[in-house]
Amino acid sequence: MDIDLSDIAKDAAEIRKDRLNTMVAITIALLATFTGICKVKDDNIVQAMQQAQADSIDHWSWYQSLHVREEIVSGDLDSLNVQQATAPKAAKETYAVAVAAAQARLAHLTQHKNEVSKQADDDKQKYNDLNYRDDQFDLSDVMMALAISLLAVTSLVQKYWLYGLAMFPAGIGVLMGLAGLIGWRLHPDAIIGLLS
Repeated sequence: MDIDLSDIAKDAAEIRKDRLNTMVAITIALLATFTGICKVKDDNIVQAMQQAQADSIDHWSWYQSLHVREEIVSGDLDSLNVQQATAPKAAKETYAVAVAAAQARLAHLTQHKNEVSKQADDDKQKYNDLNYRDDQFDLSDVMMALAISLLAVTSLVQKYWLYGLAMFPAGIGVLMGLAGLIGWRLHPDAIIGLLS
């Protein structure tokens, strides 16, 4: 019985091809699953960002309303002070009560306006914190898409070195996805700036 070396070489090539295709398929499945998990969390973060933005707009609108009220009461207080100064003695006590009430109302409006301003600033900070994590997920998505594309080409051209190259963006994608999921303070500003 003769052994055909060409058949052995073909079998070895098929084994290598099957092994690489299996590695590619498993890697793509794992990366796609991880990307899906990150996408769910990212969508929740985007919803929270939208809520923080809406809250900020509401608080700034309320701040403006309080500011207008404060200006009106301040004008009324000035008018009452002038009227009190020029009023007859008998009416001065009545004006004094009105002035005190206007001063109390003005103090209340000023305090409330400052509280609402703080709430609006807090909303903005919350939005910025959430946006930081959203950027992490965005970078993860880009790197995962690049890795999966390289893996598809790897399967077509059957080059192991291309599989290794695909693991570089996959590693960055996993790292950034984990940073977003866990809340790590990892934010490559230069890359994020290019994507923004």
